[in-house]
Amino acid sequence: MRFLNAILLGMLAVFAPPATAQERMPIFDAHMHYNWEPTPFYSMEQVLEVFRRNNITGVLATSRPNDGTRALVAAKPAGLWIVPFMRPARTRADLQTWFKDPAIFDLVEAEFKRGYYRGIGELHLYDSANARGEIAGKIARFAAERGLYLHAHCDADAIEILFSHDSRAKIIWAHTGFSVSPARVQQLLEKYPALWGELSFRGGITDGSGKLTPEWKLLFGRYADRFLLGSDTWINERWFSYDTIFSEFRKWLAQLPLDQAAKIAYGNAERLFGPRPTN
Repeated sequence: MRFLNAILLGMLAVFAPPATAQERMPIFDAHMHYNWEPTPFYSMEQVLEVFRRNNITGVLATSRPNDGTRALVAAKPAGLWIVPFMRPARTRADLQTWFKDPAIFDLVEAEFKRGYYRGIGELHLYDSANARGEIAGKIARFAAERGLYLHAHCDADAIEILFSHDSRAKIIWAHTGFSVSPARVQQLLEKYPALWGELSFRGGITDGSGKLTPEWKLLFGRYADRFLLGSDTWINERWFSYDTIFSEFRKWLAQLPLDQAAKIAYGNAERLFGPRPTN
């Protein structure tokens, strides 16, 4: 029986369709939370194994509080590029109030002194009016003055407000607005050269059959250098579904020309945050 099973497995390998380059290519996860509340759900080794089996070779790392990000930086995991962002949140409750809490700006200033952060976020702005506040403005200007990226979870209006605080701002739009129309996304990409869309939880990219919609296929064709992929492991269930998340990404990446897919999968992250460490 064991011999027969080996033969059957060999036949499956011979007759299975070959994986496309898009299905094999490395991916940079540009929206990863390794939250510690108060301890991580997955151990460091478990998280690294999740990345390895999905060929994730880099992550935009954030955590709530920032302990998880600091732990990833300190671990220096082989084969994994850690790009740390500081989170302006100590607890989940801070997501609703950070933009009116002076202590959050003190936190940002203190974390920045560690010397290795590349950005600030994820910044939750559930109401675009909150982007006009004093703390949001101070953080936007602080980031712009130091060449840091903002990772903003917000609507299209808040994107415009954040850029109005400082024209030098660089913004990664978490979820690319969730359901903002492709036409509006294109308008903002054209208006703001320092805006990139991150695609976790982004609706409308594919139809019910998994096929890229014409609007998004056209958008990726025009702006392949402006999009990033992300898992958004904000709750433990997202770690359970991590394999599925990136399997779905790879299915629609395979529908794009190889050069476009490579930019979205990892090339844009290397351009934004590189050079990638060689050690």
